[in-house]
Amino acid sequence: MDVDIWAWVGETQQQLSEAGNVGLAMALGDLPAQAYEGRFPQLDVMAPAIAQQAEGLELPWLEFYARYWHLLGRVGDRAQGAVAIGDAEQLLAFAQREGVRDCPSAPAAVEALAMAWANADGPGYATERMETLGAVIEGLQPADPAYTGLVTQYVAALVDAGRATEAVGYAEAAVERLRAADRQASWELGAESARALLAAGRAEDALAALQAATDFQADDPVAKPRRDGVRRALILATLGRIAEAVDALPDLDVVGEHPRSWVEWSEAVGKLAGSTQITNTWQLGRVLRQWIDYFGMMGGYRARVELSLIAGHLALARQGAWQARLLADLAESGTAELRESAGLAERIAALRAAADATAEPEAPGPLDERVAYFDAADGYNADPERWVGWLAPLSGQDLETTRRHTTTLGFLGYPATGADIYWKLLVDSGDIATADPEDIGYLTTLLTEARQDERLEQMAAMLAHDQQHLALTRLHSARERWAEALDAAEHAVAAGAGIEARRLVASAAQQLDQNARGADVLREVLDELTEEDVWRMIVMATSAEDWDTVRKGAAKIGMPVKSAEGPIEEEMGLIRVILPAPDGGQRQVLSIRTGPATARLALPQPRGMDYNAGDLVVFDPQLLEPLPEDPEEQQNFVPPFAAVRILRPGGYTSYFFDGAAPSEADWAEFTEVMAERGWPMWVYSDENYTVTHPTGGDPLPGVFGWVAVPPNVSAVEVDALLDDATERWSHPLAWLDLAREVDVEVERHERIVKEYGL
Repeated sequence: MDVDIWAWVGETQQQLSEAGNVGLAMALGDLPAQAYEGRFPQLDVMAPAIAQQAEGLELPWLEFYARYWHLLGRVGDRAQGAVAIGDAEQLLAFAQREGVRDCPSAPAAVEALAMAWANADGPGYATERMETLGAVIEGLQPADPAYTGLVTQYVAALVDAGRATEAVGYAEAAVERLRAADRQASWELGAESARALLAAGRAEDALAALQAATDFQADDPVAKPRRDGVRRALILATLGRIAEAVDALPDLDVVGEHPRSWVEWSEAVGKLAGSTQITNTWQLGRVLRQWIDYFGMMGGYRARVELSLIAGHLALARQGAWQARLLADLAESGTAELRESAGLAERIAALRAAADATAEPEAPGPLDERVAYFDAADGYNADPERWVGWLAPLSGQDLETTRRHTTTLGFLGYPATGADIYWKLLVDSGDIATADPEDIGYLTTLLTEARQDERLEQMAAMLAHDQQHLALTRLHSARERWAEALDAAEHAVAAGAGIEARRLVASAAQQLDQNARGADVLREVLDELTEEDVWRMIVMATSAEDWDTVRKGAAKIGMPVKSAEGPIEEEMGLIRVILPAPDGGQRQVLSIRTGPATARLALPQPRGMDYNAGDLVVFDPQLLEPLPEDPEEQQNFVPPFAAVRILRPGGYTSYFFDGAAPSEADWAEFTEVMAERGWPMWVYSDENYTVTHPTGGDPLPGVFGWVAVPPNVSAVEVDALLDDATERWSHPLAWLDLAREVDVEVERHERIVKEYGL
């Protein structure tokens, strides 16, 4: 959707900032970038928060804006299907409400719903897509910002309906209408036209159309190079221009985080896999299997079936007949979710027939020696797909073979198949109660990965109490049911399940913010803990301010602490603490490490942040960046750690200053005055920041930043000090917000801001 529709956002940001909603204003402008750049964890947090605030402020357009970008991030690059349809329908209903329907961006809701339908089952929803899109397009002109995006989706619907020739004509007519309105088609429309031409059997024309769209502006500029490369590679592969197709095809690590490109990329790989330039490996098969599962969870039913068929034929090219059969089963089960399945039964049958005609690769040794050969195989170079076939004849009969076979199946993405085999051996035989805990652990993992929760609970009921509660804890933890996980883990500890149960107690307790409970269960077996366990105990004990346990943990890992009792407050060097920013991103704050897992923030933060200089923070002592190898770089390296929580706020208040930069001598004196009072001060401007000379209009070097003061310092004192410290500067400094707060010389500061263009 054309982002010009959202031209009002800048004005809204300014209004929110002036009203004191600085955090909301900062986050607002970043939503499109979060959606396009794939910063989805941020988007999933920030967009609903903005929508909720907008609802409270009675700003329905702003609420629509936030909800739209969140949905676009889901149905766009993440290609969510059925799981997003309900939300897309709700957004469309919201767009038709009073106070929203007149917004120029309201048609974006129709586009989002069409995308969700297409992701779920393009051919199955083709009719609904065309009817819904067509009704809106009829009321638009090519000059309308929403026009191009809706037309693009209509072309896609025609292709999915099997009307490729009609889609080509529709796209060409739309491009002409845009040209007549002095508007250029988007890259997305050009690329969809190329897809229509390819579907119509006109691959040469498809390549020409894609090339013609190269210079078109994209609605999603971040995705354009990747999507263009994938489509170009598919067209070139169809034309038999293999070398060019391989060159155009983005690498797996480029497309791996972008589900929207997965099916088309896999289609291209399927056409190129016979060449020497594309390596068809078990690693590729494992990735495709993960993608299939992703679409299953996201309701991308058509993509799941298509990928299963593509992956099946690629597996056959690797002589993986067992895998092709399982993928055919997967495709067949997936057709039950589709609204339109014409032609799929024949394709699935063809895959099965090809699997039956494919010979398995020759085994490395006699059947009764396979386990020994497996254990002796090079773990780096060995092909797990082949080993699944070689171990299969004895799997389910011999325990050692079953362990290796089923866990390898799980590793390759077929945990349900492995669980079935293990289940017959351990459960159906009636021996599960006396089974080795290692085998119970393997089967628990397979059942969990296969999402067979009821079956796992059935198995757990047959186990001794320690293993029963341990299995249930693992299940609850995997499903993030932390209260249930904690209860089951504590029962496992009481039943004697050992250190693993204690780790699970600590993990669940930490998630529930019951840090004292988690630290205690680890401290009870301090001598048995690994260093990783000790650090977890230290973090939880620090959060609970159990300084005795922190000291015991520090002694265990050999970290000296000078004080013998009470809170640990020492200077242990500078670190970078990584904290969340209002826009959903992250901020690195220079801090002084005061203990094994505590640091005091040293830099003032803008108003509206949840933290400031002087705050005492608990951090996770796991380094977020590796220590540099170069000794000189090590000396300058300030280690970064992730913040866990604010332990105790310092109560500091920040004040903003802005203006022309003074002389070096004046600035040195200014910073010295701040340091003498212990007021943290930080300049956020860089050397490129300039202000305007009030008389000549020439640019002057500028400076802006924040100064933070402790809670015992009043705003009046800050204003007086700043006034005294800067009165002899050749250009005045402004602190307008502070002046308004104390109601001192407000007009003078307003004049400075205006005259210097601050």
